[in-house]
Amino acid sequence: MVESPLRRIAIAAGACALLALGACSRAPAPAPAPAGDAAAPTAATVPPDAPSTPAPAATPVAQHVVLVMGDSLSAGYGLAASEGWVSLLATKVAQEKPGWGVVNASVSGETTAGGAARIAGELARNKPDVVAIELGANDGLRGLPLEQTRANLEAMIAAARGAKAKVLLIGMRLPPNYGPDYTGGFEALFADLAKREQVAFLPFLLEPVAADDSAFQADRLHPNAGAQPKLRDHVWPALEPLLN
Repeated sequence: MVESPLRRIAIAAGACALLALGACSRAPAPAPAPAGDAAAPTAATVPPDAPSTPAPAATPVAQHVVLVMGDSLSAGYGLAASEGWVSLLATKVAQEKPGWGVVNASVSGETTAGGAARIAGELARNKPDVVAIELGANDGLRGLPLEQTRANLEAMIAAARGAKAKVLLIGMRLPPNYGPDYTGGFEALFADLAKREQVAFLPFLLEPVAADDSAFQADRLHPNAGAQPKLRDHVWPALEPLLN
């Protein structure tokens, strides 16, 4: 069996491997009676003892938005829509930060170039107060130039700031078989960029689960449903201070 990047790095370095990253409806109101025919309802249409049914409560409209732009790790690849860490985060945010909501604009297989190309539209559409960027993994796995990844992330941060949104940058790591120079440079660029741009930073999304094979789906690439609460709880301390 071919080992996944996760197993290689977990065995080789005891660290974490990287993944890639490759609607209450209401019954319609009855039509109004024709003019001149209005009359009190009859027992045949409204039973005299029928209990009234309260209208469903309206879903509160979020006044503030967290926009998540990521790859398959954030898109919830292989999971039910409600199971991914971003969906779990949205529930936590709604419970603990009334008035806030989460929009997941993650796309499986996304690169930083794709994120940089999409962010203006997502900002205009969602008008977020906070943007969480979880991208770069696919760049690294494809061996794209680090300068290109850095430039794309810089562009996303600048766009978010231009829309007056705070930024949380979520870093990634690569397995050691990409070589020490590229692997080290890839990991460092997230920390360096966060420091230089003075944005909130989470070094590695998968840190709580990367070394645990049982936390992954059969493809050994994507965290399973049981691992998602750990990812949510890992992100929360970095995100929560921005929600004020």
